[in-house]
Amino acid sequence: MAHSPASPRQGDSPWVFPSDFPIKIMGRNVDGFADAVAEVVLRHAPDFHPASMELRVSSGRNYLSCTCTVRAVSREQLDALYRELTAHPLVRVVL
Repeated sequence: MAHSPASPRQGDSPWVFPSDFPIKIMGRNVDGFADAVAEVVLRHAPDFHPASMELRVSSGRNYLSCTCTVRAVSREQLDALYRELTAHPLVRVVL
């Protein structure tokens, strides 16, 4: 009987760590938004370089998106980062 390739066990993450992981954070285009995002990201990924953050202003100039690529070392690290970002009062969406 032929053996099929091993399938991942239930609960296993499809991600491989460590890996570079982009996170997009969106909020109102207000003073301090990008700095607040960088501060949260740095708490969870101390090797993150805020100068590498990609910023995009919406066409109406009301919203700002920040893309931060972090060196993710675990699912727990990413979960904690997402939880803190989504709880921040200036943040509207985290993808």
